[in-house]
Amino acid sequence: MSVRFHTLRQEQWIPLPIDEVFVFFANARNLEVITPPWLGFRILSSTSEAISKGTEIRYRLSMHGIPMYWRTVIRTWDPPYRFVDTQASGPYRLWHHTHIFEAHGDLTRMIDVVRYTLPLGALGRAIHALKVRRDVREIFDFRRKRIDALFEQQRGSAV
Repeated sequence: MSVRFHTLRQEQWIPLPIDEVFVFFANARNLEVITPPWLGFRILSSTSEAISKGTEIRYRLSMHGIPMYWRTVIRTWDPPYRFVDTQASGPYRLWHHTHIFEAHGDLTRMIDVVRYTLPLGALGRAIHALKVRRDVREIFDFRRKRIDALFEQQRGSAV
């Protein structure tokens, strides 16, 4: 049986050098800052203070009033260019999120590539089509806007 993956790819330009941008994303607590408040997202624990390959992070969130627990593992750690987190346990059958950072002078292009699939076979695919695709898109749209606002504010305060 072949597993069907869904892919979300998003790019955004951040008006700061790559090292400054990566430092922000290397702090797991900042995930709470860029996640929509309607998810009630909270980090419960991390196996290390500083993120590195092998770090495990446990979260709690709520989707449509349903509480969920999620555990991710940092599989690849290549500062300041890339890192990959994967779901070790949680609501998806597979969640593989690659974060890519490219230096372009004083700008950084950030690329997110998320491959994911739901459990439950055909039922999971139907749920994705009816709701999950839109939910994932809305979460990443919120994230994009929040990152734009945070980094524009940071750039303005550095001048």
